[in-house]
Amino acid sequence: MTRDHDLDRCHGPARAGHYGRSIRERVAVARRFCRTVVPGMSGFSRTVLAIGTAGALASCSRTPPSEPAVVQAAPAPATSTGGAVPHGDHNPHHGGIVMMKGDDLHYEAVLDPAGRAHRIYFTDAIREDLPASVATDVVLTIHRPGGAPDERIAMQIDDAGESWVGSGQPVNAPAATTVRLAFAIRHEPYWIDLPFTASK
Repeated sequence: MTRDHDLDRCHGPARAGHYGRSIRERVAVARRFCRTVVPGMSGFSRTVLAIGTAGALASCSRTPPSEPAVVQAAPAPATSTGGAVPHGDHNPHHGGIVMMKGDDLHYEAVLDPAGRAHRIYFTDAIREDLPASVATDVVLTIHRPGGAPDERIAMQIDDAGESWVGSGQPVNAPAATTVRLAFAIRHEPYWIDLPFTASK
């Protein structure tokens, strides 16, 4: 196997449309060039110059590689910063006391010192209103000071289905009165003692 054959093998087949001329043809052209342009050069020097010239011709005749396509990354979708954050709002929506149960439930107790309409509202983690029917067995128990018996008020869902409502006796000393709120969520009983804070 000849050196020219090795060169052809390393550079791949010299077929039409590939690099134009084969390595043998380039070396022959370079030798003729060296004999014509530099007639006084020795045979060895001509061979070295011919191989160098052939390499230059090979690199010059190659089609430059095409530039890789540039793919622009799509911009990330805009994130809304105006959306509600879970547990970011504990403000009373109805003037009552807002409490939280677990990770996904808030409730607001709106207590009426006149006793005409105590209300319980339920909201989700971001304080979106939930229907009153999300809870069952809602009961208020009012504990007054001075040894008075506790007053138990069984609550009912209002006509709009938005809250639980119940009525009882007036509360004359709200600051000294406590309320036990009891209800069930997903069949799980729950209760909490709250200060009797009049609705605003």
